[in-house]
Amino acid sequence: MMVNKRCLAVVIALVVAAVTLVGCTAQSPVAGPAAPVTLVVASHDSFAASEAVIAQFEQEHNVKVQFLTLGDAGAALNKIILSKDAPVADLFYGVDNTFLSRAVTSGAFEPYTPTQLSAVAADLQLDASHSLTPIDYGFVNLNADAAWFKSHNVPLPTQLEDLIKPEYKGLLVAPNPATSSPGLAFLLTTISYFGEDGYLDYWRALRANDLLITDGWSEAYFDHFTVGSGGKGDRPLVVSYTTSPPADVVYATDGRTAPASINVAIPGSAFRQVEFAGVLKGARQPELARKLIDFMLGREFQEDIPLQMFVFPVNQEAQLPELFTAYAQAPADPVIFDASAIDQNRERWLKAWSDVVLR
Repeated sequence: MMVNKRCLAVVIALVVAAVTLVGCTAQSPVAGPAAPVTLVVASHDSFAASEAVIAQFEQEHNVKVQFLTLGDAGAALNKIILSKDAPVADLFYGVDNTFLSRAVTSGAFEPYTPTQLSAVAADLQLDASHSLTPIDYGFVNLNADAAWFKSHNVPLPTQLEDLIKPEYKGLLVAPNPATSSPGLAFLLTTISYFGEDGYLDYWRALRANDLLITDGWSEAYFDHFTVGSGGKGDRPLVVSYTTSPPADVVYATDGRTAPASINVAIPGSAFRQVEFAGVLKGARQPELARKLIDFMLGREFQEDIPLQMFVFPVNQEAQLPELFTAYAQAPADPVIFDASAIDQNRERWLKAWSDVVLR
């Protein structure tokens, strides 16, 4: 049987093309998607964000965010400064205004002006060098176990002087100002309230009235405060935040819809604390760190803050959840300290405090 020459030529051409295609495919495999880059974020122990929010950033930038917690705020910053020549992370979150000048002058941070900084109120932009970006703010004050005071027929304190009276003996727990930013905020509050001539006498009286000092806020709140410890602690007063009561509802296991802790609204006793994030000098992923700071100022992250870290978002366009607006408070007369004044006097104040309280 004779074969048509044209058909034979077509068949041969198709076979050659197929063999060539297979050879090319074997030699040049199609590249898959690049593996995610790791971005290391160091923070104090109280940092929190929703997994879905972090996942959104990871998907947008093909990155895996790895979190490194370094202790309470003061201790965490110390570790960042000590390791600045070989940074342990790309970005640090958790510097507050009580340690702001120290962080900026340490040289550990790379200046960066975020794209959404204009959404932040001017009075929260405390770092003119832009080494650190404000992310959230809150107010350090006293929280009380409302049920304890009612059942023991003890009135809530109405002024700081009340805490040194006999009926309040052994009731207060506060974090150490040398290692805790809320602790330092409360020390600064007493300096503002009593003046430099009177604050040490006040702390002497607190010590004599069985004040308990812990290394950090977490220990004070969760181990010793009667509400935060689930009744295991023995201190119904704690140095915490005006924004802590909503957390009692979120983490309650008894189904309550109102907080067990309440704010003790003493005039002139709530210290405004602003928290910052910054790109570490020498970071392995500086560009991604800058993108994360931009993301942290965006509405998705900012609206996640209130019920994750129980502080206020700095983005003025962010909406607050109903639970937060119902039970968190922003006092009308907060204590606001100039960051440079804190930097110039902090070590002297801390030494004087330590000599009185920890001797």
